Amino acid sequence: MFQPGLVSVSFREKSPSEIIKAANAAGLGCIEWGSDVHAPCNDTQRLIQIKDECHRNGIHCCSYGTYFRIGQTPTDEIYAYIRAAKLLGTNILRIWAGNKNSGEYTDSEKQAFFAECATLASIAEQENVVLCLECHSGTFTDCLSGWTELFSKVDSHCFKTYWQPNQFKSFAENLAYAGAVAHKTAVIHAFHWRNTDKFPLIEGKCEWQAYLKPFQDIPVLLEFMPDNRIESLTFEADALREIIG
Repeated sequence: MFQPGLVSVSFREKSPSEIIKAANAAGLGCIEWGSDVHAPCNDTQRLIQIKDECHRNGIHCCSYGTYFRIGQTPTDEIYAYIRAAKLLGTNILRIWAGNKNSGEYTDSEKQAFFAECATLASIAEQENVVLCLECHSGTFTDCLSGWTELFSKVDSHCFKTYWQPNQFKSFAENLAYAGAVAHKTAVIHAFHWRNTDKFPLIEGKCEWQAYLKPFQDIPVLLEFMPDNRIESLTFEADALREIIG
């Protein structure tokens, strides 16, 4: 039972109200709100308004997409993001695993990075939230080997991951990554890209059904439209529901 939803950063130029209205019309029940434009962590009034408007439309906030970067953002700033997530009604926060690929770290940089991850995991346990790393190029989780090394050093039920396919890697590589991390994955971002080209999600139906096999009972969120138009959300939402069954 996957939960189909939307990542708000898909439509950075739209207001929260416009996004909620579009998600409701498309039959999506959850939204991940981004901290950069729609739901800044220091705007209490807006966070409460978003939660209330979502509630009135039968939508819940499944996760909070922050731009907290491990090793770059001061550690104490995580508390503001945690507070914001709770105001939105979620205990899942997306954070970023540094600012360069795993193979670019020196041994001493790795040790400092792992120590910072452990500190954040401890904070998450104390605050009863789950911090999740995006599997993304330009971060320590750019590839499966980096992910595996990191999670062998930091073992916490409050320190998990997102997953999404890497449009610059092969189907086989992405499938292997998905299978290896499924047990620690809290949210999936869904799109169908090849390199820099974007395609309708339905064209990747077979690939996505294979990707999703190892996962269970988590949100699968549409991220960006193939044509960047909010009017395409209903079509993409129908495609996602067809894929997840």
